[in-house]
Amino acid sequence: MIDIKNVSKRIDDRYILKNINLHVDKGSIFGIIGENGAGKTAIL
Repeated sequence: MIDIKNVSKRIDDRYILKNINLHVDKGSIFGIIGENGAGKTAIL
């Protein structure tokens, strides 16, 4: 299980992630998509 609550990441004056919440149940398959620099790797 993955449970992320209120995660934020900022680089200089730009928020890459702002108050992100994510819940993935055990055994689930999911994907994260987005533009380059959107924060996909940072959230994991």
